[in-house]
Amino acid sequence: MRDSPLRSWYFAVALAAVVAIQFVFAGSRVETVPYSRFQAELRAGDIAEVTVSGDSIRGSYRTPATDGQVRRFQTTRVAPELARALSDAGVTYSGRVSPGWGERIVAWLLPTVLLVAAWMLLAQRWSGGGRGSALSIGKSKVKIYLEKAIDTTFDDVAGVDEAKEELREVIAFLRDPTGYGRLGAHVPKGVLLVGPPGTGKTLLARAVAGEAGVPFLSISGSEFVELFVGVGAARVRDLFAQASEHAPCIIFIDELDALGRARGAAPVSGGQDEKEQTLNQLLTELDGFDVHGGVVLLAATNRPEILDPALLRAGRFDRQILVDRPDRPGRLAILRVHARKVKLAAQVSLEEIAALTAGMTGADLANLVNEATLLATRRGAAEVESADLTGAIERVVAGLEKKTRVLNPRERRTVAYHETGHAMVAMALPGSDPVQKVSIIPRGISGLGYTLQRPTEDRFLMSRAELADKMAVLLGGRAAEVIALGDTSTGAADDLARATGIARSMVARFGMSSELGQIAYEDDAETVSGYPLEAWLPRRYSEASAAAIDRAVRELVEQAFVRARAILLHDRAALDRAADALLARETLSGAELSALVGTPGTSAPASPAAAPPPRVARG
Repeated sequence: MRDSPLRSWYFAVALAAVVAIQFVFAGSRVETVPYSRFQAELRAGDIAEVTVSGDSIRGSYRTPATDGQVRRFQTTRVAPELARALSDAGVTYSGRVSPGWGERIVAWLLPTVLLVAAWMLLAQRWSGGGRGSALSIGKSKVKIYLEKAIDTTFDDVAGVDEAKEELREVIAFLRDPTGYGRLGAHVPKGVLLVGPPGTGKTLLARAVAGEAGVPFLSISGSEFVELFVGVGAARVRDLFAQASEHAPCIIFIDELDALGRARGAAPVSGGQDEKEQTLNQLLTELDGFDVHGGVVLLAATNRPEILDPALLRAGRFDRQILVDRPDRPGRLAILRVHARKVKLAAQVSLEEIAALTAGMTGADLANLVNEATLLATRRGAAEVESADLTGAIERVVAGLEKKTRVLNPRERRTVAYHETGHAMVAMALPGSDPVQKVSIIPRGISGLGYTLQRPTEDRFLMSRAELADKMAVLLGGRAAEVIALGDTSTGAADDLARATGIARSMVARFGMSSELGQIAYEDDAETVSGYPLEAWLPRRYSEASAAAIDRAVRELVEQAFVRARAILLHDRAALDRAADALLARETLSGAELSALVGTPGTSAPASPAAAPPPRVARG
């Protein structure tokens, strides 16, 4: 709207230019003829009338045009003596009149006016201060939310009670900076929220601003990075300058790892001068701004291990707050927050849903409630029922049903035995989570079936016995294929990869191999600056140790397979009954499966028992 008068002025200039062009070149509608032709037509009597002005002759012909209009012409006189000489020589000749003062002025003024108009348009684009302005490229792209525009409070954040308690000090300081610092203490300059994606770090930062009633300046770390050198540092300076103008306020930098990546951590990535300049400017600003000025810096990242150590030292980001995946009570609280916005049936038990969603983040649970609401809406229900929430869990965990993917009879039989093998091995291990559902309906990208288990509790540690049981459950599908069909298929590819990964971690990371001893040969499967450790770090053990690791991994996986096979062979008839029932119904609940197979046998090679298997084992 601001550009409307300027655009009107541009339109007026363009219109004047068109009129001038029409004025200058109005004669283009009159035929210009050579002077020799004019003399010939004059002698032939074809000229009706002429108008002589200086060197120019204008007139009309006696013979009209084909459309009945008068034919007009114009020509320029040539000196009579020269004209006779040229005529005698048979040369076609014409004259040329020098332009008048008016034509000269217009011919000079028009390009100048157009050039000035174009320059003004570019200048407005370059220095107008808008987001697309090139001269404003050093301005930060921060989004400023005034206190009246922030309606998020701690009531909207659940499952992170410890983090909220840590942040109450920040809120108290922002509400009363003078009173809170009466004993000489000052609020931390920077507070870093650390946790997996989707745990609510950004929501928590907005809630702090809403509780404190102060402006909220939000920006992503990637918005500091630009093509031109020095732009990132300029944007950091501008960000803190704007924060000083709105103090007391909160600066929130999301995805801090895009800005604060460790300097020189990944030599394979080449030069990072621009990013390092931006980081240096941020460090300078953190050292320079007054902690009593009412400006608090909050930042969030899910990769704290790649941040520069200088950024995390005391006096910059003084406090790190973990925003982790919620436990069962936390998931229940989160579900209750999202359930306020939907119509739940009275018989829905959010406690059961919280038990079924171990490992999910707040974003996962929000998506779960939304998917359940969509399922209920799709079937025309008035309320969201338990079946909708359970179906949403299956959709989130196992993927969307592929009803159009038709398997041939042999493939369906292979998948049925595969999934039955997973379920029966899980039922045979006393410490396993109960099997909730087994299905051979294809879901997701590559899953041709799945086995869904209901976790009984949240787990944070796993013993060697539990990891061995987990591998046995993963290999139960391959063992069932070998027993029932006498062959193997590609359906166990994901199971083999996961089982091998567990075995390798047991040997190389957890020191659970008697042959290799209590030594960690490999670090956690993390990355440095986005690059896998093994991509550029030398191996820290010998070829003999590598061979020993491979033997130990192979032995653990083989033991798990033999154990799963023994469990299924103990009651082969139950395996066949369950597979046939699964072929007929396509989906079996945990109760239906228990009625068919009872309690599978546990005769197997000696191995510590009781392990919670994966929540979903895909065929």
